[in-house]
Formats: sequence, C-alpha cells, structure tokens
Amino acid sequence: MQRHFTHRKLFTKAFAATAALAAGLIATSALAGETLDKIKVRGVIKVGVGTTPGFFSPDSSGRWQGFFVDFGRAIAITVFNDAEKVELTNSSPQQRLPALQSGEFDILLSGVTQTVSRAFKLGFHFGPVVFYDGQGLLVRKDLGVSKGEELDGATIGVQSGTTGELNIADFFRKTGKAFTPVTIEETGEFLKALDSGRVDALTQDATDLAAKRTQLSKPDDYVLLPERLSKEPLAPAIRAGDDQWLEIVNWTVYATIQAEEFGITKDNVDTFLKSEDPAIKRFLGVDPSLGEAIGLDPKFAYNIVKTVGNYGEIFERNVGKGTALNFERGYNQPWTAGGLLYSPPFR
Repeated sequence: MQRHFTHRKLFTKAFAATAALAAGLIATSALAGETLDKIKVRGVIKVGVGTTPGFFSPDSSGRWQGFFVDFGRAIAITVFNDAEKVELTNSSPQQRLPALQSGEFDILLSGVTQTVSRAFKLGFHFGPVVFYDGQGLLVRKDLGVSKGEELDGATIGVQSGTTGELNIADFFRKTGKAFTPVTIEETGEFLKALDSGRVDALTQDATDLAAKRTQLSKPDDYVLLPERLSKEPLAPAIRAGDDQWLEIVNWTVYATIQAEEFGITKDNVDTFLKSEDPAIKRFLGVDPSLGEAIGLDPKFAYNIVKTVGNYGEIFERNVGKGTALNFERGYNQPWTAGGLLYSPPFR
C-alpha cells in the first residue's frame, strides 16, 4: 500500500513537471514572432489588398481608402500607434495567396475567404471574420431570370484563383442544370466579358459583383440575383507560426466590434473616458492594468476608435447606406442587433 502511494506521488510530480515544461514551451513559442519582429524592424506593415471601390482603392490623390484599408490602419495603430505605418499593395486573386506564403506580405486584407483547405494545406491562420459575404450571380436583365437555376445552359464567367470556381460547379451539379464556365484571370477582362456579351452572367462574392455592376457601361441593364450560392466569411489572413502577430490582428478587429457594442464612437470616445464601468475603463486604457499585462499600449483600443471609428462606422463610411455600394448591414452587425459580430471580453 505504501509502495503504491509512493509511486503515485512520483508519477504526480513527474506529470506536473512535464506539464510545467510544456506550458513554458507553449508560452515561449507564442512570444517568438518572426513576422512581428520583421514588422517592427522594418517599421511598416506590408498589406496585400484588392481593387474594389468601397473595400480598397486609391482616391484621386493616390491615398488608399476603403473598408479593409481601415482595418489595416487599425492594426498599424495597435503595433506602432501610427495609422500610416502600412504599405498597401494591390494583388490579384491568383497572386495574393502565394505572395503571403513567400513573405511578400505580412497580412492579406483582400477579401480572402476563410476555408479549411487554406488553413491546413496552405498553412494560413485567419483572424476574425470582418465581413460575412456569399457568392452571387450578376446577370443581364434581358435574360429574364430571377434565380440561379434558371440559367440552365448559360455561359458564366468566373475569376480564376477564387473559391468561386468550385462553388459554381457545385451549385449546378446540385441543381442538375448545365452551364459553360469561362475562367477569366484579369479583373479588367472579367467585366468586359459581361459588357461585351461574351458571357451571360458573372459569379463572384456578391459584394464584389455589386461594386463591379456600378463600373459597367450600362449598370441598369444588369441585376444581382438575390440568392447566395455559398458562405464567404472574409477574414484577415496571415502565415502560420507567429502566435503573437495573430493575436494582435484578432484583438484589433475585436476592439472595433466591442466599441460598437459599448456605443463608443469616434466622436464620443473621449466622453467615455469618464465612465465608471470597469469594463470600459479596461477597454479604453483608463485602467492600464490590462494593456500592461498583455504587452500592448493600454490605450490601443482608444487610439483605434479615435482614428478609424468602431466597426459600424467603418462599415457605413465605406460600403453602407449613402455610399455607392449602399449595402445593408445584414449579418455584419453586432449579435445584440441580430448579426454575427461578437467580441470576446477584454479582461
């Protein structure tokens, strides 16, 4: 009996030592951030973006503007407390994933769909979903169709290097209808194919199609069908292997979401500095203990909101009602309003 008890104590001690060692190794690996180290030495974050107005495009002075651009600037605020420490580069759907793998970019904010194959096969980590989208169909009105399955026998343009190729094939296979795919690489040729009548319809993320419709020679001759062929959760993408960089991306996005839930905006954020709510004090850095504990500027969330606003402000300013895209919030609103946006607690 005594021998059994002694063996149990030895086993318990050995297990505890092993667990402590494992925890130490995990903590060390979480701190070892090759990407983040390079960013800090370089002094700028390299961001891959696209060229869809409202989401990412240069204005008349050459300054990049848009929904995803604002998130890039928010991340720069978290790292450098300077929204301008971002280098934004347009990358096509065919180029962007290899460019991230090779280290050309530190992060993709180009409307990348989070998928299991991209996580496992390509070795990417994804931040929180920043835009819930779905694949749509943009068709000529004179076809007289109201839903996708009525496009039986149609010629449909799809951009290579996107999830759209598999989604449209799955859709027609499921409906038992036939179609002729036309794979197009260049973004400019994508629109020309529809404008010239080379294809009957285009398929891509619905947000992209809504923006592209405004660029056609006669936008009113085309309609975006209401159905969605897929789920397209668009999220920041980074290379695996840098836990600290991933968490910076995560909590930067969460800060914009939590600010909206608190009712904190770009214009009223200073009034919230007087709040007696302990959660708001931690969030805005009035109580610096949280920021000090995690190694970030205690006021990083305050600085983000003060500069680019909360999630709702970023959405409405770039793609919401009153913009050329005129999007409804839909799923892209806080969970408290029936949407899918939800931030873990800042504690």
